[in-house]
Amino acid sequence: MADATADRILFAVALRLGSVFGFQCMNSAIKLAEASGATLGEILFYRQFGAACLITLVIMRGPGLASVRTERFGAHVLRAVMGLTAMVLTFTAVLALPLAESTTIAFTMPIFATVLGAIVLREPTGWHRWVAVVTGFIGVLIVAQPGSGHFPLWGALSGLAAALMTASVSILLRQIAKTEATMTTVFWFSVLSVLPLGIVYLFVAQAHTAFGWGALIAVGLLGGIAQIFMTSSIRHGPVSLVVPMDYSSLLWATLFGWLLFEVLPTPATWIGAPIIIASGLYIVWREHVRRRPMTDEAVSA
Repeated sequence: MADATADRILFAVALRLGSVFGFQCMNSAIKLAEASGATLGEILFYRQFGAACLITLVIMRGPGLASVRTERFGAHVLRAVMGLTAMVLTFTAVLALPLAESTTIAFTMPIFATVLGAIVLREPTGWHRWVAVVTGFIGVLIVAQPGSGHFPLWGALSGLAAALMTASVSILLRQIAKTEATMTTVFWFSVLSVLPLGIVYLFVAQAHTAFGWGALIAVGLLGGIAQIFMTSSIRHGPVSLVVPMDYSSLLWATLFGWLLFEVLPTPATWIGAPIIIASGLYIVWREHVRRRPMTDEAVSA
C-alpha cells in the first residue's frame, strides 16, 4: 500500500509539472500568435474551442456525456463568466508583459485566495498568513516598480486583476465541488465559454499565415491538454503537494522568453519573484497545517 501511495503521489506531481510546462508553451504560443497578427478575441476563441473539443472527447471515451448532467447550471454559468473574465485579464497580461514577469505576477493568486477566504468564507486566518500576504505584495511592488516605465503598468495591473479573479473562481469552485465532479465543472466552463467567444470571433476572424494558424491551434491544444493534466493532478495527489509545483513555471517562462523573444527577467524580477514565491509557499504550508487536524479527526471518526 505504501508503494502504491508513493507511485500515486509521484504520478500527481508529474501531471502537475506537465500542466505547468503545457501552460507555459501555451503562453509562448499566445505571444507568437499575436506577433503573427492574431487578435485577443481570436486567441481566446481558439483557446476555449480547443479545450472544449479535447475535454468532450475525453468524457465521451470515459464516463460518457451523461456524466456531466447537472442541477446547478446557474453556478456553472457564474463560473464561466468569472473564469472567462480571468482568462481575458491573464491573456492581456501575457501579451503586455515579458513571460517571466507575467508569470511572476500570476503567483499572487494564493495571496488573493487567502484574503478572499478570510473575507468571504470567514476562514480563520492567523497573523502568520497575514504577514505572508503583506510580504507577497511587497514582492509585487519590487517586480512592477510603479513609475519606472520598464514595462506597461496596465499590464501588471491586468495580471494582478487576473490573479484576484482566479482566486475568486477558486472560492466559487470550493462551493461547486461539494456537489459536482471536477470534469463536469471543466466541461461546462469550456462549453459555455465557447458560446460568447464564438460571437466575438465572427467579428474579428481574419486570414493568417500558416505559422499564425499553427500558433492559434497550438494555443487551443496546449491549453486543453494542460488543463486536463492540472485537473487530474488534484485527483491523484493532495493539493498541498501538487500546487507548489506551479512555481516551476518561472523556469520555463524565463527559458522561453530568452529562446523565443530574446528577453530575460529584469534584476527587480530576480529579487521580487523569490519573495512572492516564498509567501505563496508559506501560505500553502500554513493551509496544510491548518487542515491536518480536521483530516486526522475525520479519519479517526
